[in-house]
Amino acid sequence: MKTSKTKMHFTDPYFISPTNPIAVNLIGAGGTGSKVLTALMEMNHSLTALGHAGLSVRLWDDDTITNANLGRQRFAPSEVGLNKSVALINRANRFTGTNWKAETVKFETDSFGKLPANAKAKIYITCTDSAKSRFDIAHILKNSNQRHHRDDPKYWMDFGNSQYTGQVVLSTIGEIPQPKSEKFETVERLPFVTEEFGELLQESETKDDTPSCSLAEALEKQDLFINSALAQMGCSLLWNLFREGMTANRGFFLNLKDFRSQPIPI
Repeated sequence: MKTSKTKMHFTDPYFISPTNPIAVNLIGAGGTGSKVLTALMEMNHSLTALGHAGLSVRLWDDDTITNANLGRQRFAPSEVGLNKSVALINRANRFTGTNWKAETVKFETDSFGKLPANAKAKIYITCTDSAKSRFDIAHILKNSNQRHHRDDPKYWMDFGNSQYTGQVVLSTIGEIPQPKSEKFETVERLPFVTEEFGELLQESETKDDTPSCSLAEALEKQDLFINSALAQMGCSLLWNLFREGMTANRGFFLNLKDFRSQPIPI
């Protein structure tokens, strides 16, 4: 009887042994983004200790820190009123000696419909709180891939959640050439989250998108640990891309209410 091969995606080879730090655009510095940044700090330190060139992160967020952000997001009372991306990047650079960058504007195209030069990266990680922003970013990334160029964007990892549930989905930006394999069925293209789960994103759109005035009000919208749980599991997937060079799963669904997780196979 003929058995089917396991579907597998092999990491773009440049990510395994790069000549320069891998450029990462982290979009969103709130509940999830602030936790993802901490995970990227740990990942960068570990990669460089293993002889890898590491990561170069640029954090995008035009929002400022309020009292409602304290506790659930990674900010201190002394940082209230500061820009989120600036506060987090300054802290990360002081802590690890990196030279990562903060952007105090939204991640978007310029008046000519093109990405600014400083907005180009190999990996895009989105931690935004609306379906519209994801569709906007999908449009930007779809038009940013010039194909067959060393500096082309390669991966998009999207984090999204409601009060107790969430998902992380890894996509390729274009096609990643795959090696020949007798053991696996290799997959060169992972569809965008907006293509595969577009209806789910629309349904999960928060009806009340007004800012929370207190931590108690914020916790009515998002549980205290849903963001950090997603950040740790999602960044573990990214870590595996670097360390193992391949993945049989491109994400997962998480329900923190009853502690269930469901992988999304390639």
